[in-house]
Amino acid sequence: MSSRFYDAVVLGRSLGSLAVAALLSRRDFRVLLVGHGARRATYRFDRRVLARRAFTLLFGSSPVWRRIMHELAQSPQFRRRAVPQDPMFGVLADRTRVELPPDVELFAREIEREFPEVRQLVDELYTTIAGVNATADTAFERDNVWPPGKLWERFETGQAASLLPFGGGERASELLAKFPSGHLYRDIAGVPAVFAGHLASSAEQLPALAFARLHGAWARGITALAGGEPEFEAFLSERIVAHGGVCAFDRRAESLVIRHGSIAGVMLDGDDEMTGTTAVITDQWGEALAELSRGHGLTRAAERDWPRLAPEIGRFVASAVVKKALLPEGLMPESFVLPPGAPRDPRKPIVHLQWFDAKALAEGAPVPDGEALLVAEALLPARGPLTLLEARAAVVDTLRSALPFFDEHLVLLDSVHDGLPLVDASGGGRREIDRIHLEGAAAGAEPMQRQWTVDPPGYRHLAGEPLRGPIPGSFLVGPSVLPALGQEGELLAAWSVARLVTRRDRTRQRMRQKLWSKIETT
Repeated sequence: MSSRFYDAVVLGRSLGSLAVAALLSRRDFRVLLVGHGARRATYRFDRRVLARRAFTLLFGSSPVWRRIMHELAQSPQFRRRAVPQDPMFGVLADRTRVELPPDVELFAREIEREFPEVRQLVDELYTTIAGVNATADTAFERDNVWPPGKLWERFETGQAASLLPFGGGERASELLAKFPSGHLYRDIAGVPAVFAGHLASSAEQLPALAFARLHGAWARGITALAGGEPEFEAFLSERIVAHGGVCAFDRRAESLVIRHGSIAGVMLDGDDEMTGTTAVITDQWGEALAELSRGHGLTRAAERDWPRLAPEIGRFVASAVVKKALLPEGLMPESFVLPPGAPRDPRKPIVHLQWFDAKALAEGAPVPDGEALLVAEALLPARGPLTLLEARAAVVDTLRSALPFFDEHLVLLDSVHDGLPLVDASGGGRREIDRIHLEGAAAGAEPMQRQWTVDPPGYRHLAGEPLRGPIPGSFLVGPSVLPALGQEGELLAAWSVARLVTRRDRTRQRMRQKLWSKIETT
C-alpha cells in the first residue's frame, strides 16, 4: 500500500491536461498534475526568450470553455486578461496583404477591395459557417460526453449530435466548390482551419463540420494573453493549486502499476514506492499508455478494436528574435505567409507567423529594447519533400518573401526540433551556439507536436481515440481524441473525462450538484 494517494494523476501540461486537472480539483478531488517530460513553451539564450511552439487562443468563443470558466468562477478574471485581436488574422501572399477584422462592415470592404469577383461567394460561405457554428454551439453547450462510449452516453450525446449538420461525412471541398480553382480565397479560408486542427489533412479533405468549426474559431473573433502560453498555463495551474491540487511539471511517470487488471498507481521518476491512484489521465495517445504499463492491463476490446492512428504531420517551429524595425507597420500579431509562385513549390512551406513584444514574454527579466520575437510554424509531412534538417532554412525562405530585410534585422534564430545550433547574429556576425548553452532546451532535437490520420474515422467523423484508455482506470484528453476539432476538441475531452471521473465517485457527484446552484463570483 502506498503512503501517497491521489484520486487522479494527470500526465502532461497541454490544454486538455490543465483543464481536466482544474475541474477535478474544483470538485474536491485530490489531483496530481505531472509534466511527464513536456517542456514549457519558452526557453532562453543570453536573457532573450525563444519559443518552442506556437500558441493561439482559439477557444475563447467555445461554449465548452465558457462552461469551464463558469465552474471555476473565473469568467470575469479571464475576460480582464484576454485582449481581443483586431484584426483577427492576416494573410501575406505575393503582392497581396489581406486582413480579417472582426467588424462585419470593415470585413466586407476588405473583400470588396481585394476580391470583388468572389464577393457573393464569400458572403455565402460565411453565412453557411455562421449557421453551422450556431447549431454546433447549441449542441456543445449540453453537458454530454464527447465522443460517447457506452450505450447511455451514445443516447444522450446522440440527441445533441442530431442537431449537427453534415452527418454524412461531407468534406470541406463542398463548401469551397463554387470558388474558382486556384483562387487565393481558397487558401484564406482553408489554411487557418488546417493549422487550427489536429488532423493530418488538406483543407478541402477536412470534414465539413470540422472546417466550419475551425475556421470559425478564427473568424468569430480571437483573443490573446499578453504573456502568451506561459501566462495561460500559470492561470490554470493557479486554479489547480488554489483548490488543493499539486503541480509537478518537472516530474514524469516511469511506469503504471497494474493490479487485478486495472490501474493501482504510478511510479514517478526518482521514487522508491508508487503513488497510488485509481485514475490516470493523459494528453498522450493510447499507445503511450500501453508502453507505460509495459503491455499489462490492456483490455481485450482495446487490443481488438482500438482505432489506428498515425502521426503523419509534425508542427515544425522556428523562432527568431529580430529588431522591431523589420516589422511592417500594422503587421498583424497572427498571420499566414503564403510563399510566392504558382503552382506552389512543395519545398516552400506555408508559415503561420506570430510576433510578440520581447518584453511581454521576459517575465520581468531585463531584455534589450526594440526587439520582437517571431514564432514561425510550418506543417512538415513525415514523408514529404523536406527533411527535418532542411525545414529551418525553408521556413526562413518563406519569411523572407514577406519580410525582405529579415537577415539584416536578425538577432537570434533557432528551432528545438532539428537539433541544429542556434544562430546568434546579435554582435553583427553570425555565430553558431551549441545547444548545451541554451537555458531550458534539450541538448538534441525535441519532438514536434503531431497531426493525426485516423482509421477508421470516429464519431461523426470528428473523433479518433476513445476517452477511456486501453487500461481500466485510464483516460485520454489529448489531441488524439477529437482531432478534427482542434483546441475545442481537447476541451470537450477534458470536460467529458472530468464528468466520467466524477460519476465514479457518488460523494463528489452530489457535491457538484450543489455547485450548480451557486452564483459565480470573481
